[in-house]
Amino acid sequence: MSTFAEILLNGVSLGSVYALIALGFVVIFRATEVVNFAHASLLLAGGYVTATLHDDIGFWPALLVGIAGAALVGAAVEFLVMRRYRGSDHSVLAIVTIGVDILLTTELTRRIGTDVLTPGDPWGDAVLRLGPISLAHTRIAAFLAAALLITAFLLAFRYTSWGVAMRAAAESTETAALMGVRLGRVSLGAWAVAGGLAAVAALFLTVFPTPGLERATSLAALKAFPAAILGGLDSTTGALVGGLLVGVTESLATGYQSDLTFLGRGLGDLAPYLVMVAILLVRPAGLFGTKELARV
Repeated sequence: MSTFAEILLNGVSLGSVYALIALGFVVIFRATEVVNFAHASLLLAGGYVTATLHDDIGFWPALLVGIAGAALVGAAVEFLVMRRYRGSDHSVLAIVTIGVDILLTTELTRRIGTDVLTPGDPWGDAVLRLGPISLAHTRIAAFLAAALLITAFLLAFRYTSWGVAMRAAAESTETAALMGVRLGRVSLGAWAVAGGLAAVAALFLTVFPTPGLERATSLAALKAFPAAILGGLDSTTGALVGGLLVGVTESLATGYQSDLTFLGRGLGDLAPYLVMVAILLVRPAGLFGTKELARV
């Protein structure tokens, strides 16, 4: 029972980090109706800046610069690339984000090379022990930070003028534009927010018990993608629920891998996608996604 509780707690913590990444997917989709496949490169950019600066300026300033840097990269991608394709088909825009991701990831992986960069976090390998249950301090910090950021975003989304503008744009871009909503500003803000959230997620994906930031770190965004899909790409609540579901599923599959050897190795990496497919078979729009109705 203690093993299950430990795996479950770690899964919730990991899921909260996935929820941050999934929220980035959702924010951009709600603002632009575009699936952002460049999100992995934003995550890698934020983590890279933090990992390379912490020795010179300290961890907390480096983290702030990393968040600001990833937000700036996201805003630059929207302003310099995506805005030039405004009015194009959404599938074309999604393909453009794939190209952007290839360019950014290639440059970042070239800079990282074969090194493993540590973020210089203050928690180290400290572990909290509650009887038979062990929980790394980094996991606790990840959950608290994710809960704080998600709460702040939801409040901003609900009560600020930017949030109102985004909700209006999500309902109908044409109507929002006619009502005076500056769609370009909404889109720019969405990309910047998504970049900042990705940078925070990059931190907690590269601290203990993982070795650090490496070339494959950006692949974590691919694990968060099922969270956004199964929760519903147009639902902020769905991003939270989807992230937790994916994190818990991955942790349980990995923790009980020895009992599931008949299913093959690496089940933890595959489990989130299996859950996504199973849910989409029942609810094609995701758990909280909005069904589109068309009158024929």
